[in-house]
Amino acid sequence: MPAAAKTIALVIGSTRTPRMGPHIQSYIQKTYLDPIVASSHPNIRLETVDLQAHQLPVFDEPMHPAGRPQADPTSAYSHEHTRRWSALVRGYDAFVFFTPEYNGSIPAGLKTAIDALFHEWTGKPAGVVSYAGRGGASVAAHLRTVLGVVGLKVVPTTVNVPAGAKTLASFNEGAKPRDEDLERWAEAKVEENSKALLSEIIAQLNETEAQ
Repeated sequence: MPAAAKTIALVIGSTRTPRMGPHIQSYIQKTYLDPIVASSHPNIRLETVDLQAHQLPVFDEPMHPAGRPQADPTSAYSHEHTRRWSALVRGYDAFVFFTPEYNGSIPAGLKTAIDALFHEWTGKPAGVVSYAGRGGASVAAHLRTVLGVVGLKVVPTTVNVPAGAKTLASFNEGAKPRDEDLERWAEAKVEENSKALLSEIIAQLNETEAQ
């Protein structure tokens, strides 16, 4: 019997302009992740979720999200924007969060999107891809902690992508990183870690399916 279809959301965590998130996410997906899915995992789908399209306010619900009914939290929220976000997140089986490093930590928009919900995240696999001048190890560590608190099962591998203003300019000009960036990415094992992260998420999904 074929495995049930599973969808992994690739969440772009930056909402400001200009931003590198869509470029980093698109390049990693098309170059490293899509070939794995196409060749070995026909039951897996990758979908982009761009937080810029959702623009959630800083938490404005009258009750903590953990206080919603676990089986169906969506209808219990007071605001339509929260119900839409809840329904969207509930529909995914796993997540990869792409985050820049802002002053050593997580963008406010991404933290708001995570904090708006609780049960919708719990028990699902998740991975972190960070990007900054030196790769964003600090924000990756912070984000891993936050994701664990809301019950996401964060996989061991983290992808740290060295990227800066010149990388963004190169993406804007030709939709690909510079040769210098690719050399730094090779040193940071971006390709190997991206593939490992996806494999770990899929392994968790398969394990859950088998239970």
